[in-house]
Amino acid sequence: MQKINRNVVLALLSLTSLVFLLFQLCYYKFYLSQKNGAAFSKVRGSQSGQDSTRWHVVRKFLGLISSHNIPVYLIDPLILGLINKDIEQIRSSPDGPSPECKYFCAPRDFTTFALLDKTWKHEVGLFRTAEKMGFQWLKIINKDPRLDGMDDLSGMEIPLHYIFKLASHAIHLVVFYERSGNFLWHGPLRLKQHMDRKFVPFRKLHFGRYPGAYEKPELLLVSIDDLKVQIPKNPSSFLEEMSHSRFLECRYREARAFFQLYPDDVSLDAVEFRKKAKSLLHLAALTLNNLGVKFWLSSGTCLGWYRQCNVIPHSKDVDLGIFIRDYKPDIIPAFQKAGLPLKHKFGKVEDSLELSFQGEDDVKLDIFFFYEEDDHIWNGGTQAKSGKKFKYLFPKFTLCWTEFVELKVHVPCETLQYVEANYGPEWKVPVKTWDWKSSPFNVQDNGVWPIDEWDNVIQIY
Repeated sequence: MQKINRNVVLALLSLTSLVFLLFQLCYYKFYLSQKNGAAFSKVRGSQSGQDSTRWHVVRKFLGLISSHNIPVYLIDPLILGLINKDIEQIRSSPDGPSPECKYFCAPRDFTTFALLDKTWKHEVGLFRTAEKMGFQWLKIINKDPRLDGMDDLSGMEIPLHYIFKLASHAIHLVVFYERSGNFLWHGPLRLKQHMDRKFVPFRKLHFGRYPGAYEKPELLLVSIDDLKVQIPKNPSSFLEEMSHSRFLECRYREARAFFQLYPDDVSLDAVEFRKKAKSLLHLAALTLNNLGVKFWLSSGTCLGWYRQCNVIPHSKDVDLGIFIRDYKPDIIPAFQKAGLPLKHKFGKVEDSLELSFQGEDDVKLDIFFFYEEDDHIWNGGTQAKSGKKFKYLFPKFTLCWTEFVELKVHVPCETLQYVEANYGPEWKVPVKTWDWKSSPFNVQDNGVWPIDEWDNVIQIY
């Protein structure tokens, strides 16, 4: 038998080992990486591995929710901002606007989608499939605020947010619920004590710092970076809405405590007034919204919302505030066309403007216009018989959404400071006798209208 050369044997063993090592690397790259999300091949165009990872995670997530027939839509502000720049091209191109991965490869830690609660209920199967695909997931639940006004149901918990993590990227799925005011609401993201606070960088999330309120969006199915996804039909409107979406819940617990001290008026007159006030507020909101005029609950109507989650039955009117910068000459004709005749007009656009419209029976709608100074905001008042002017000072405030008498409306975000400015530290105590010239905590004399202006600044109908 011929003697085998030892060097040849060693060379063959080395070659075999090298081939086996290359096989392992290929197996990991082309099979395990796709299964577990540890690394991804590149996608469309010249992109880094990290960019590609984002795209692949989004693709796998869309495949996951599609397999369970879950309709989600994209609400990620960064991606929607990029899409908005190319929206016309995206709408007109069935295959997307660019051969490059431009949108889902953009640098970010999360991609955010929205889910309508009523469109999906079977989360257990979704989680099992997600785990098989390599996702880790987290579910955030909290009390359902829609039930807080019902003693026997308050405390029930609902899912508010889901997070699906794969490799170095995460999907934030925000759950939206329909409210009785015919709008969508999402809750805050509050981690419970046992939850892993290092699961993802929660502080970087775009949704969840506070609750939000949105109009129901019209959706558009588009192709972006080779992925089919639904987006708000008007991304710029959604992004604008997002920047002013903060929502304040009515304080039901405090309202119940208030009624323990001061039993609610359930007389026939009180019930009738609240019914008329609700109808008047809905009509006013419809009229102003059609004009694009931003308004908020003010004076006694704001106090009723904040203190007792209802209309104050002895107030006899509905009070709204509007910044003078949002004034439109169309306001008076629009209300008259809606069936609300002008009762009086005091002041002028440049100073102390207020309008009053006559609603059903003796219920009236008062609209106060607010003027901004460097360190405060104020609205004016006028006494018709004397021409005296009054000024009501408030600390500066921003506007938040709330739900009141089945209506999505604005209130001052800094509600306590607003109410205390108007009603003082004893605002929790009901006062049935109220003089608008002296009772408000923030009222000041502001001179007298010149007699030659009375015909213009004091108009009673």
